[in-house]
Order: sequence, then structure tokens, then C-alpha cells
Amino acid sequence: MSLLSLAVRDSSTMLRRNLLHARRYPSLTLNLLLTPVMLLLLFVYIFGDVMSAGIGGGSADRSAYIAYLVPGILLMTIGGTVVGTAVSVSNDMSEGIIARFRTMPIHRGSVLVGHVVGSVLQSIASVVLVGAVAVAIGFRSTDASVLEWLAAFGLLVLFATALTWIAVGMGLISPNAEAASNNALPMILLPLLSSAFVPVDAMPGWFRPIAEYQPFTPAIETLRGLLLGSEIGHNGWLAVAWCLGLTVLGYFWSTAKFNHDPK
Repeated sequence: MSLLSLAVRDSSTMLRRNLLHARRYPSLTLNLLLTPVMLLLLFVYIFGDVMSAGIGGGSADRSAYIAYLVPGILLMTIGGTVVGTAVSVSNDMSEGIIARFRTMPIHRGSVLVGHVVGSVLQSIASVVLVGAVAVAIGFRSTDASVLEWLAAFGLLVLFATALTWIAVGMGLISPNAEAASNNALPMILLPLLSSAFVPVDAMPGWFRPIAEYQPFTPAIETLRGLLLGSEIGHNGWLAVAWCLGLTVLGYFWSTAKFNHDPK
């Protein structure tokens, strides 16, 4: 069997393993999924009129705020889902299963690839579920073309891949599941400090650079433009650059840490 065939076979096996774990222990995924759903409902039904009036210059329009809010909530969903990946990787390391895998004739990279692909699939499934809730409460994307929908899906997959590799690295450096969850907390906090809920221009001047020059804001603005058929500007290139940069950084960090551990 060639090296490529071995890698594909073993990665597929590890992917099935991680998906089975997610199915047998759904509580972590459900807990992380509830956060964006609750925030969506909270900001739409409790703060929707006030927030829309502030953004719209005095006229309350809850439907307009739903359209503004949903892209940020979808990317926040990905950030929350990958926290579970960090916890899962940390559990594998602390429970000794990784050491067991190292004694078996399998492709070394398949362990990490299985975690990454499984996490990306879970992230997209979570986005679909949260998106269904958004549609149920009034979100519509009638101005987006088929090409823009495909680009939005590609951005979600790319963003999920980037954050997943970073989460894998966080899991590898964490001594236990609690530490992994704490280390991955920025994945949930950064969307709160972005343009997910209010425009960057409405923030205090000293805070705008923090909100603007972080990975979530350009990704949110790009996704918002694609779904609503509005202008994207330079945010598209910034979002892709952030995704590619985080993917490369997370990949080399994760593989270096994984290969550094005793064989």
C-alpha cells in the first residue's frame, strides 16, 4: 500500500472514530451550540428594537437587525464548536490513547487529520442548525446569488478549518480538558469584540483597532456581504488571508507539538 493510500485509509478511520465519539457524547456539542442560539434569540427579541434603532439612526427595524446579526452568530457558532475539538484532543492526550496509537502501524498524521475533518464537519452541521433557527425567526437572504451562496459556504469551511487547527494546537498543549476549554476561550470571546453585534464605527475610538484588526471582523463583514448581496470591499481578502495564515500556523504548531511528544 502506498503512503498516500495508507494516510487516506487511516485518516478515514480516525474520522469515523471522532464522529462516533461526538454521537455518543453529544452533551458538549449541544452545550456549545446553545450559546449562539440563545444569543441570537436574546439579541433579536430582547434587544432587537433598541439595537436596530441605534444602528438605523432612530428607526426600529427588527428584521433589518436580524439580517445584520446572523452572519456574526454563524461564525460565533464555529468558534464555539472548535472549543469541543480542543477538549477532545486534550482528552486523547491525557488518557493515553495517543500513546497507544503511536505503537500501532498507522500513519502518524491521521490522528490529527481525523480530529480536524471531524471538527469541520461538526462546525458546518452546527452552522446549518443555527441558520435554520435564524430562518425560522425571520432571516432572509434573497439578494444573494448562487455564486455568493457558494462563496459563503467556502468561507465558512475555510474559517472552520483555520480555527480547528488552532484548537488542535491548544488541545495538545493543555494538560487536561478544563485547561483546554480555558485555552480555547478566545474562540468564543473574540466574536463579542467584533462587528457581530454592532458596526465598528459605533464603537469607542480607542477600541476600534481591536475590533477591526482581528480575524472575526473581516470574516463577518465578508459573510454579511455575501449573504445580503452588499459590498464587501477589502474584507474579503483580509478574511482569506486570516484563514490561510491561521491554518498554516495551526498546522505547523500542532504537528510540531504532536511529533515532539515521546514516541
